[in-house]
Amino acid sequence: MIKVHHLNNSRSQRVLWLLEELQLPYEIVRYQRDPKTMLAPPELRAIHPLGKSPVVELDGQVLAESAAIIETLTERYDSQHQLSPPPHPLESEERRRYRYWLHYAEGSAMPPLLMSLVFARLKTAPMPFFAKPIARGIADKAMSSFVGPQLALHLGYIESELGQRPWFAGERFTAADIQMSFPVEAAAARAGGKRPHTQAFVERIRARSAYQRAVEKGGPYSLLS
Repeated sequence: MIKVHHLNNSRSQRVLWLLEELQLPYEIVRYQRDPKTMLAPPELRAIHPLGKSPVVELDGQVLAESAAIIETLTERYDSQHQLSPPPHPLESEERRRYRYWLHYAEGSAMPPLLMSLVFARLKTAPMPFFAKPIARGIADKAMSSFVGPQLALHLGYIESELGQRPWFAGERFTAADIQMSFPVEAAAARAGGKRPHTQAFVERIRARSAYQRAVEKGGPYSLLS
């Protein structure tokens, strides 16, 4: 049995969704974030030293990192390549794009989104009154000079790519879309209707029955919204 150590409002929602798409049985072990710090509870460190989610137990092995988990599960269980383009005999454009977006999600898309969240919280964090103007000034300067432009660059890139094809790897839905769902949903929540192709992608994934089952079992998430 596959065991998913699932943290509320986290990337592990994508793993549940993938398992639902693959129609695999699995067990959920639930964890709740600290309401003040929004960090995972220390119990997760008993499963993996970093104490982060997602973490999956499979055949006695502990798997971490979303892309690595998705690659492992699709390689093992997606033998008909319904969610992952076949790698042979020659690498296709679909396969190349699939691999790229699978790793772009965390390697490039998430850092500016997370920095934006951190600086937004810095401006409202409890601190002595005399420190608040300094903290706000630092946050505003970082957002205007670096984080904001980087965020706009990546969101514009995603919007452009989704304007050329319905799914990230090409004309069909793959696990790369599952991996990209977290940053894209976060981006859509912040941008509203300003990026229609991004919003249309969000509507398409939310219409999938496997997505809906995963949300029903794992609970809704709105960490970055």
